[in-house]
Amino acid sequence: MPVFLLDREFSEEAQEHQNPQLDTAMKMVSWFGYMPNSVIIVLGTALLFFLYKYKKEGLFLLSTLISGIISSIVKLIVNRPRPSETLVRIIEKTRQQSFPSGHVIFYVVFFGFLAQLMFEIAAVPKFIRASVGSICMLLIFIVPFSRIYLGAHWLTDVLGGFLLGLVILATLAYLYLKKRNIALHRNEV
Repeated sequence: MPVFLLDREFSEEAQEHQNPQLDTAMKMVSWFGYMPNSVIIVLGTALLFFLYKYKKEGLFLLSTLISGIISSIVKLIVNRPRPSETLVRIIEKTRQQSFPSGHVIFYVVFFGFLAQLMFEIAAVPKFIRASVGSICMLLIFIVPFSRIYLGAHWLTDVLGGFLLGLVILATLAYLYLKKRNIALHRNEV
């Protein structure tokens, strides 16, 4: 499969100012998206919500795991190879196909939905909501660069992952808000 000029040029720019500290920082940013880390994070976060009696929110957080299934299916269909060492510097070797970026999809869906919950649940102290929401948004917007910098993906892989993640996130947010609004309406009647 041919590599787009834009992909190659963006990767060269992203990797231009490499150093060991930045390598470590980008690996840390990507850490949350690797298996089994991502599953453990989702399960642990959902468990916290269940323990604090936010059962619906916990179930919706668990449903963010569907992003991994969708990512794997699309990867199999598209079957795009990862960037090669002849074209970019590979800092972390990865498996599976390249398009779309599963890390980016997971971050947009899981951290995006968690940020949505921090916006919605007024009972959570404001400082916690602001801190968690800010960290989530930071991770969402740094992980695409991290994946390119590490040589795991092309620009079009992370853009595709971001867009697919937004579709999944929007669907989950719609379903969550729809159920919440139905429950609120029932309480008003």
